[in-house]
Amino acid sequence: MPVFQYQGRNKTGKRKSGKVMAENRKEAVLRLRESGVSVISINELNGILYKEISLGGKKVKNKDFIIYLRQFSTLLKAGVPIVEATKILAQQTSSKVLKKTLAAVVQNLEEGKPYSDAAEEQNGAFPPLFTNMVRAGEAGGNLDEILERMAVYFEKQYRTRQKVKSAMMYPATVGIISIVIVIFLLSTVVPAFAGMFATFGGELPLITRIVMSLGSFFGSYWWVFLLLAIAVYIGVYLLISNRKTKYFLDYVLLKLPLFGSLLQKAQIARMTRTLSSLFSSSVPILQSIMIVERILGNEVLSKVLREARTSIEKGQSMAVPMEIHWAFPPMVTQMIAIGEKSGTLDSMLDRVADFYEMEVDNSTDQIKSLIEPMMIVFLAFVVGGIVGAIAVPMFSIFETIN
Repeated sequence: MPVFQYQGRNKTGKRKSGKVMAENRKEAVLRLRESGVSVISINELNGILYKEISLGGKKVKNKDFIIYLRQFSTLLKAGVPIVEATKILAQQTSSKVLKKTLAAVVQNLEEGKPYSDAAEEQNGAFPPLFTNMVRAGEAGGNLDEILERMAVYFEKQYRTRQKVKSAMMYPATVGIISIVIVIFLLSTVVPAFAGMFATFGGELPLITRIVMSLGSFFGSYWWVFLLLAIAVYIGVYLLISNRKTKYFLDYVLLKLPLFGSLLQKAQIARMTRTLSSLFSSSVPILQSIMIVERILGNEVLSKVLREARTSIEKGQSMAVPMEIHWAFPPMVTQMIAIGEKSGTLDSMLDRVADFYEMEVDNSTDQIKSLIEPMMIVFLAFVVGGIVGAIAVPMFSIFETIN
């Protein structure tokens, strides 16, 4: 996502400067305006140093964050002031990241800043959706209810994400085990037998010669595979850093056999659940769609959401761009259209999310039942092929000796 350098003034007229991430210049100005900054000048920063890089250690873990939301909501409902509640939770949490983050939030709160602004300044420790929902709760005076709703939302998101991961974990694990076994056989076992076969002479079977050549190549040029793995990793990172190439990768992922349908259902469930939570918290519809665009993580669906936002700005239905796009099933667009006409869009989206979360559960179970025997056969074929390539000439040697 592009990074913009800005200069402006806050609500008190004090000069303020910094950086903000946004899809484009217009969105950057809008985000700053929402946070109370009047923009004087803003410019996009170019170069690899300004690419969005996540080191994984700055964000609060999902489990710790969900527990925090539950406890925070309970304390506010009990009438504990927000500063005191934050201090209590900072002392009680076992998460070092959350403890450090809440300590910084407390400091900002004591300076007179709203909780939403204090949370937003913590370098991405909290999700953008959370800070926007908190801002809506502060404006509506129902922050405790918003936090409870957020806890339910993140619990469901975490459960769905874990389901998808578990479905993809098995083939990935078996694939890694297969690679390790093949590397071990080619680098240690095969070269030992190659020397023995050479002393006996004679013509070796084709499969044996192929395996011997692979073993010799891997033994001499193992560093090529290491460099190739590093190159692939860097290449994928560069591809997902660019919106156009990431769109292509997301398109390919959604079109994959078995897994494509699962990812599509998971993304639709996440999109509809997030929009429903934002709408029910009285967040404006255009701002809600913009938030979902940023956090969805799939450029194919995000592009359709941008088109839906444009459609709403023109006075049309947000379902219009979705109806003509292959990634959105008819049920989704029909429910959205009905919700817009009846004024129950948040509840309709909630029902769609419930349906697709159940679909994700069913799909993961089906994929596991299909993938497991296929991966076992694959592993047996790979390992069996190498072992067979060694065993066949051994039988010939034993027959010659006898």
